[in-house]
Amino acid sequence: MNDDKAVKVQEKLEKFKRKNKFSENINEENIDEEIRKLEKTNERISTYQRFVDAFEKDLDIDPGRLMGLTDGIFSIVMTLLIFGMALPENEIANYTGFMNFIGSIAPMAGVLIVSFIVLASFWIYHHEFMKLKRLNIPYLWLNMFYLASLCFIPFTTSLIGNYSRFFLANIIFGANILSVIVFFLLMFYYAHKRGFLEEYTAEEDKKHVFHTLYVIMGVTVIVNLLDFNMNPNFIYLFLLVPIISTIRHVQFIMK
Repeated sequence: MNDDKAVKVQEKLEKFKRKNKFSENINEENIDEEIRKLEKTNERISTYQRFVDAFEKDLDIDPGRLMGLTDGIFSIVMTLLIFGMALPENEIANYTGFMNFIGSIAPMAGVLIVSFIVLASFWIYHHEFMKLKRLNIPYLWLNMFYLASLCFIPFTTSLIGNYSRFFLANIIFGANILSVIVFFLLMFYYAHKRGFLEEYTAEEDKKHVFHTLYVIMGVTVIVNLLDFNMNPNFIYLFLLVPIISTIRHVQFIMK
């Protein structure tokens, strides 16, 4: 091998060592093999990157349709709450029986009111912060899981309304509320990161959303523990959710 060719080979070797951090075992004899390996690796990386780019590409879907679907799910779920209550199978024959029936459904009615108000708070928060100008597949499915979590609320509300004496019923209801909050946080974070929001969300706005929902998550855990261990009436502490949201919102505006 003449000197010029030897110099070129050495330069090529050093270049690939620096760029790709090859081991010191690479030499003039195996450099071509290592380059072929690198090309195959780059090809795999390129294929993966193309897949990721296609997966995260903006969809040709009007965000308004997704917002309409979300509103529709909220309205249906809030309406379905009432189906957790039902008239007795046998006709009530006297006033005493009627009063006993009203007394028996009063706890369930209270839980339904609590769930309705919590859902209303989630709806308000969604419309206040999730104003989209575009979306992609990951965001779309995050939104679908968020809606799925909402759809379970009528069932878990009936569960805790009828079986709050069982700890598992409290766990299921609390987990349902937490799942709604977690998927909302994931949606908001992803939409903020990808620039999907109609209005730019400053870092302070982002902190406000996250901190408020962290507080609500804490309230959910505490209320479930108190509801089971102390008194079922502690379920009404969920009414703190709209109060906390409103107070924090007013404080944020006043800054």
